[in-house]
Amino acid sequence: MTVETPPASRTRASYVIPAAGVLFFAGLATFIHYNDERRVTLKGQGNCPCVNNLRGPIIGGPFTLVDMENHTVTERNLLGNWVLLYFGYTSSPDVGPEQLQLMAKAINILESRHNFKILPVFVTLDPQRDTPSHLRAYLKEFESRIVGLTGPVSAIRQMAQEYRAYFKKVEEEGDDYLVDCSHNMYLMNPNMEVVRCIGVEYNTDELSEAIVKEVKRTSTDKS
Repeated sequence: MTVETPPASRTRASYVIPAAGVLFFAGLATFIHYNDERRVTLKGQGNCPCVNNLRGPIIGGPFTLVDMENHTVTERNLLGNWVLLYFGYTSSPDVGPEQLQLMAKAINILESRHNFKILPVFVTLDPQRDTPSHLRAYLKEFESRIVGLTGPVSAIRQMAQEYRAYFKKVEEEGDDYLVDCSHNMYLMNPNMEVVRCIGVEYNTDELSEAIVKEVKRTSTDKS
């Protein structure tokens, strides 16, 4: 009679190794996902903190917010304009004011040197504190032509997700808090398509030149 040899029993290590592998890949996926959000990585375009060429509706989408006069504003209201869109918040201690100054200077350079008008738009990531009247008082200190937009928290969150704009509420002492965000600007063509993402490392001249270059490229493509 042939005696069958029983299969070797599985040791504890044989279970531990696959489990460790699963945990490793799960952790890796989480790490990649976090860094993608933190650095505002756009689909197929690399990192957003530099100026990238974007084509088509890669990011962006419909939104419904309110302006500084409590009027409803959607993406349709901006059609037909070149738009420089910035996500920020009025309580930003340093980067926010610097970016708004950059935006204000750039639109003045574009108008004076190139006879080109662009619509500057500021979307708050802190709608709980940035009411329409507060936005109006804050933005006029930089440039009266900047259009400030706010709205319900859910609407702001949805728009930020559509534009891949990273932000996170950071609790401080008491009831105070800051908003950690990517501080990127988006250049939109008259069809409300994002054609450039511009990071904080650009100075006024570089920002103006990047916008002029994109406008000329678009004009050349149409001709």
